[in-house]
Amino acid sequence: MSSSSDHATEERPTLRESVPPLREWASTYLIGIFMGSADAVPGVSGGTIALIAGIYERLITAVTAVTPGRVLGFLRALTPLDGGISVRRAVGIFDEVDGWFLVALLGGILTAVIVVTRAVHVLDESAPVVLFGFFFGLIAASAVVLLRAISIRTVAAGAAAVAGFTVAFLLSGEAEGLLGGGLPVVFLAGTVAVSAMILPGLSGSLILVILGQYTRLSTALSEFVSGVAGAVTGGSSDAVGTQAPVIVTFIVGGLVGLFTISRVVRYALDRNREVTLAFLVALVVGALRAPVAEVRSEVGFSTEVALTFAGVAVVGAVVVLALDWYAADFEIEEI
Repeated sequence: MSSSSDHATEERPTLRESVPPLREWASTYLIGIFMGSADAVPGVSGGTIALIAGIYERLITAVTAVTPGRVLGFLRALTPLDGGISVRRAVGIFDEVDGWFLVALLGGILTAVIVVTRAVHVLDESAPVVLFGFFFGLIAASAVVLLRAISIRTVAAGAAAVAGFTVAFLLSGEAEGLLGGGLPVVFLAGTVAVSAMILPGLSGSLILVILGQYTRLSTALSEFVSGVAGAVTGGSSDAVGTQAPVIVTFIVGGLVGLFTISRVVRYALDRNREVTLAFLVALVVGALRAPVAEVRSEVGFSTEVALTFAGVAVVGAVVVLALDWYAADFEIEEI
């Protein structure tokens, strides 16, 4: 007579049965590329792209399903502990968190982030006015869209908005001097930014801009990837050792944030949505100082610089407004 555990094991899918069709992989990977491209620039949210693509609810369900208990259970199923190695048990847990969906989506996001940050690194060195003017337009249009979608009707919400604006405005352009530039700040940036990436309307990269870590991390990732490519092709790989601590610290911070701060934000939204949204949207408004401060510190403002900055800002604003038009059915109350 078979035991109940044996029966449960038989009901779990095999690895072959668990793997989705190639077409589904490709579709999810492509959405990940669009989300990663959005998340890699301040002012555009990958969460909004997920809403447009119709996968936002699935994404939140999958992320919240990843718990320490399931992670430990998955690892134990692949070790001789706990009754021996069981691929079926591991696959069953992997399916519980929609693992294949997350793998394909994260693969697309990572691909886009690497490509976009490389472009950002090049533009930051060759055309900072164009880069930060574009960012200003993205952030400004995002602020307009978000402000239009919320209402501040209580003293608490008004106070939260003032606090959010003040924090973002004071830190923008000054964060490195106030917080320093060590690895603890990188860890904090990863913790907060990755949490923001899953919220529609709020960009994780915007948090990095506020904390003064955006160009630093873009440069670190670009140089790290170049170092890895150099190691493979026989070129210089010095940047791998130099930038690896920064990249690893950010990733660890992101994982911590994904399973802690993202849940705190979700709890705050459920507990007092108006106050929480007022604070988050005010962060976006206050962050408008950051691109201006970057241009002022790098090249200074002249008539020509101001005109270029304003012209590119218009282009950035049009991008966000076009996305908002496609996401017209999205209501911020649905977060």
